[in-house]
Amino acid sequence: MNANTLSPATAMTPPSVDQALPDIAAFLNGHFGARNTRVLQASRLSGGAIQENWLLLVEQEGGSRPGEQRWVLRTDAPSSVAVSMTRAQEFAVLRCAFEAGAKVPEPLVLCADLSVLGREFFIMQALDGTAFGPALTRDAVSDDQRSALCRELGVSLASLHRITPPHPQLEFLPAPATDHAQECIDTYRRYLDTLSAGFPALEWGLRWCERNRPAPLPPRLLHRDYRTGNYMVADGRLSGILDWEFAGWGDPREDIGWFTARCWRFAGPQREAGGVGELEDFFEGYHSIAPLQMDRAALTYWQVMAHLRWAIIALQQAERYLSGGEDSLELALTGRMLSELEQEILLLTGATP
Repeated sequence: MNANTLSPATAMTPPSVDQALPDIAAFLNGHFGARNTRVLQASRLSGGAIQENWLLLVEQEGGSRPGEQRWVLRTDAPSSVAVSMTRAQEFAVLRCAFEAGAKVPEPLVLCADLSVLGREFFIMQALDGTAFGPALTRDAVSDDQRSALCRELGVSLASLHRITPPHPQLEFLPAPATDHAQECIDTYRRYLDTLSAGFPALEWGLRWCERNRPAPLPPRLLHRDYRTGNYMVADGRLSGILDWEFAGWGDPREDIGWFTARCWRFAGPQREAGGVGELEDFFEGYHSIAPLQMDRAALTYWQVMAHLRWAIIALQQAERYLSGGEDSLELALTGRMLSELEQEILLLTGATP
């Protein structure tokens, strides 16, 4: 989702994860104080051109984690790519979210020793279930399970939003803006101003957001990609929230608008809580942790902002494809979503009957 560009190749390509398994096993052995550690199986998980995720089946004798373990190793892809966070920073965010009570994969250990893999990586607990949005919003969750799942999603997000700046483990995050909404508007407008083509529906949406901007709330830690497709569900229950590389300080209502935006409901557009359930159940879970009140006007505002943000990302993805830098069908198709996003912006702002 980030408009990243490849930096010049490094002089030496680091080893792949499967080539470095003996060194990884030795590192895990020392960290957990085991007598012996064996990586029985390592398989790369699908997705991720910027980061790699590997499922490791590990057996440890003794130590603090004895027995057979299912862990995920997360690291940068071998090619150098500019991203919003390093793996060490992402590990710190994940650990803070875990300690706050959000349902996330348990972060186990960070390795900053480049002699092990040639790049930073961290190990976290593997999760069961599926994160595939179309399935979750169609039939992977039964009607009887939807209410409880939405409450769990609300509880996890509210738990994350209890984290406030300044935070000693998150000093690397940019300082929060005085007005998060206005900062978003300014950022999106600056990007549109770099383009030769005009996008009047997006300019309309930005001006509407500027004129209808609510009073800012105190900043909280945001996931900034909290949506169906970025959490795992097993047997109708929330396994954990994924993909934390865009986290930062901001208005907590942004996360709620992104989660409920129509563009992320997949096969369940009628279900406002991420396509999986009802908004009332989501807020019931959220309010059991945090007192934030969000009326319909505020929800609509942040849903407009969500569609604007996704539209800007769609333009960035299309630009990456059309420039010839990346021959990716996914990037090309993302760019073609723009008209649907523009239509939703116009509908939400009352610009069309």
